[in-house]
Amino acid sequence: MIAAGRPHASAARLLAMDAAGAVRHRPRAGLAGLFEPDDLVVANDAATLPASLSGTHIPTGAPVEVRLAAWLSLDDATRFVAVAFGAGDHRTPTEDRPPPPPIESGDRLRLGPLVATVERTYGALRLADLRLSGTGDTVRAGVARHGRPIQYAHVPEPLALWDVWTPFAARPIAFEPPSAGFALDWRTVAAFRERGVGFATLTHAAGISSTGDPGLDALLPFDEPYRIPHATAAAVARTKAAGGRVIAIGTTVVRALESAAAGDGRVRAGDGVATGRIGQETPLRVTDAILTGVHRPGESHYELLRAFASNTALEMLAAEAEAHGYRPHEFGDSMLIERDHPHRLASVRSPLLSSCHGLTAASIP
Repeated sequence: MIAAGRPHASAARLLAMDAAGAVRHRPRAGLAGLFEPDDLVVANDAATLPASLSGTHIPTGAPVEVRLAAWLSLDDATRFVAVAFGAGDHRTPTEDRPPPPPIESGDRLRLGPLVATVERTYGALRLADLRLSGTGDTVRAGVARHGRPIQYAHVPEPLALWDVWTPFAARPIAFEPPSAGFALDWRTVAAFRERGVGFATLTHAAGISSTGDPGLDALLPFDEPYRIPHATAAAVARTKAAGGRVIAIGTTVVRALESAAAGDGRVRAGDGVATGRIGQETPLRVTDAILTGVHRPGESHYELLRAFASNTALEMLAAEAEAHGYRPHEFGDSMLIERDHPHRLASVRSPLLSSCHGLTAASIP
């Protein structure tokens, strides 16, 4: 595991805000102590693809980096939405990367052992639809051999693939890591069980988090496929019936659960596609709390948090994180936000608040 990018588990911190807006600091290792029997923790078990592919633009011979950003088809593992850059690598901030050579529909890109054909471009933007030559199996093999994990300038050392896999990573379909899952390990899951807290997983193809282009970033997140096992849907139903909370580990879990929710809050098992943004006006039918990284206003992940808390509460939380030096980005510290339930009686005790009291800053392709 990379020492420069990720704090040691015992040093990682957690900033928790309960439904009443009270904020507490605590070590992240004590996460299980914030949950109560009958609560359910849901994590994304998608493993991360080495989705950064370097190569050349065949018509001009110019260097190009392609970052696979989303699946174009649930049934075809050779077609992707991709973001292209010119010369350089991750050590240059994404927003400072030069554009790729002019790319037109029909152009081909040589990406190591793979050849990509541009099926569609989007005006002057660096976004394109690509088809990689070969079958699904040969494309997967070529990506595995030639690709590298997508990374950004805040971690200068090259990442290995296992650096971007959570402890419970399973099927490799994510383009960037579902990084909230880095806060968990099997000891934490064991602590959940000791407290009577449930743990379940789903699979969501987390897409790219930044393109370096403000216009493109405004479109994020792209449509993302997910799969919810029957066991997970049943666990959500049991939790709701028992009056427990559903805690999402990361924004991808929120997108999947809310996309799969019927009008009555029942979660449908099976495959689906999460479309559109979750934001301030989105009614949450399933998720009661979210564990996530430290995000900044303007980021798509931050916009999703507006569904859980008011602008004032989030501004206070962001100021608290900055004042205490919380680490942002995918290998940083964590925040736990419990959403307010207007229908709750004032006399009902918040489990999160009581647990924190007295603590100080101590079919998918």
